[in-house]
Amino acid sequence: MTGYGCVEDASLLFVRPSVVEAGVIRLAAKGSRAPSVASRLEELEADLRDLLDRVRPEAVAVEAVFSHYAHPATAVVMAHARGVALLTARRAGVEIVEVAPALVKKAVTGSGRATKQQMQRAVMGMFGLSAMPEPADVADAMAIAAVGGRRLAAAPNRRRAGAERALADR
Repeated sequence: MTGYGCVEDASLLFVRPSVVEAGVIRLAAKGSRAPSVASRLEELEADLRDLLDRVRPEAVAVEAVFSHYAHPATAVVMAHARGVALLTARRAGVEIVEVAPALVKKAVTGSGRATKQQMQRAVMGMFGLSAMPEPADVADAMAIAAVGGRRLAAAPNRRRAGAERALADR
């Protein structure tokens, strides 16, 4: 499952960002007849390409790879999906910004070690939502998009034409 969030006005300091679209991309389920990793990555690429064609973001924010010592295989799987996301965005001609998970958590909650639930609550407040985004991957993606948009806007020599749109892929 890959969370995504397309947001507007993420770069404007005194304006609450708004959600254009957010959700998850669910790939074919693993099972006794599980598709190969290559097939699942191909499916992810097609879904991301369709998403980029539909929402036409100005930029794509992608979470940087991280790993936890107890789950090293997770980093490998995430790296495969991340590579597909980066390549798909590059081929679409969309600007890319990579943000570290701890930086996103710190920017959104004040703590680089925030829990999933703390992130969901913070994103709910940031976007003025009536309920916490579910699943947690959606909240993470929305936070990545907002932080990525602000980071791009703050970059030197970057011109902003209107409100920023950032699409996060996690």
